[in-house]
Amino acid sequence: MSYDFNADEVFGMAEQIERNGVRFYREAAENISDSSVRILFLDLAAMEAEHEKVFASMRADLADKEREPTVFDPEGEAALYLRALADLQVFVKEEEEAFILSEDLTEQEKITKILWAAISLEKESIVFYLGMKELVPAKSGKDKIDKIIREEMGHIRLLSGLRKKLLERG
Repeated sequence: MSYDFNADEVFGMAEQIERNGVRFYREAAENISDSSVRILFLDLAAMEAEHEKVFASMRADLADKEREPTVFDPEGEAALYLRALADLQVFVKEEEEAFILSEDLTEQEKITKILWAAISLEKESIVFYLGMKELVPAKSGKDKIDKIIREEMGHIRLLSGLRKKLLERG
């Protein structure tokens, strides 16, 4: 069975992914003693929270046509499926988090691994949104997904710059 997502559903997933990102960065901050790096991770969590608000605003601005269900779903099961999909796809890799935050690592190793994981997860979110974009018909707001992708690309640029700065700092 084919399932086309509308823009409303994709923005709902984007909001969930951003909430997962907030949790990831806050947990990272809690496990780092270096105050400047802790602040950096808290700032990233705040950015993710702001992106969630941006996506919620974009979702609120959708036209009625962009909210129309693409399948008959009187029980609302599609929404539950989409939330689970968003939870499993990006920023929820508990095994990775456990390894990254292992007490066996030095502070610098933790920071480096968290940054690598964050860059990887941001890339995954872009791939996720590109895939979702292919499932959203043009009449359902497909063009709005590009805004999400640009936001996530900005995260990668920021994280890469921070990683480079930390490496130079040594």
